[in-house]
This record gives sequence, structure tokens and C-alpha cells, in this order.
Amino acid sequence: MLDNLPRGTICIEDIEMGMSRHLRKQVTDRDIELFAEVSTDHNPVHMDDDYARDTIFAGRIAHGMLTAGLISAVIGEQLPGHGTVYMGQSLKFLAPVRPGDMVYAEVKVIDIDFAKRRVRLDCHCAVDGKKVLVGEATVLAPSRKFD
Repeated sequence: MLDNLPRGTICIEDIEMGMSRHLRKQVTDRDIELFAEVSTDHNPVHMDDDYARDTIFAGRIAHGMLTAGLISAVIGEQLPGHGTVYMGQSLKFLAPVRPGDMVYAEVKVIDIDFAKRRVRLDCHCAVDGKKVLVGEATVLAPSRKFD
């Protein structure tokens, strides 16, 4: 996995409008297998080449929530990072992610409520510069006051 900053915590006191973080990850067959095992979602569009070839996708695709999990990784590891609590997430899936695709996942601060420690983040994932997922997340950011 490649990202732009080390893991850790950015406390609410240090978060600024427009701040962003990202990571890149190549989705592998093993990732899809592990996600199916953990989620119990063994839909053949993810698991069976022959089945998936006859779908509108004309081949296997990764689980949408596997892709969304990369947004969660950026939020939980980088911005705000460790100690962050998810409060909500909207997602819209625009295009499939296929085994072997390099996914770029990014979050950007679009609103901050310092009194409530809430941060709203614009989120997206892209493959080859084309957005495959868009959404917004609301999180409770950690604070130095509670450490």
C-alpha cells in the first residue's frame, strides 16, 4: 500500500479545511477471497470467472464494500487517524473495480464542527483517474483534551 503520510492521529485541534490524505492499493484475487470469507458474501460475480463473464460486468469484480474499506483505511489510519469514530457514510458506486486494479482512495475535509469534534469528509476512489466511488463521511475526531 502506498500513501502520502504516515499513520497516526491528527487531533481535532489540528484539522484544517481542505486537508486531505490518500492511499493506493492494488486489489488482488486474495483480497477478494478474504473479503468474501470475512463478509460471507460469496456472490459469484466476485468469485466465479465463468459466471461473471455472462453478467453486465463481463468479468469478475471486487466487492463494492472492499473498495469502500479503503476509504475507511484512510480515515482510520491517516485523517483523522487513530481514535476516530465513524458516525456516518454515504456511498455511490460509479464503476466496478476489477482484480488487479490499482485503487486510489482519498478523503478531504469539507466541514469542521470543533465544539462537537465532528469532521465531514468528501471521499472518493478512482482507478486510472476515473472515479469508481464517491461519498461523504462524518466522523468524531480525537482530541488532545481527552488523551
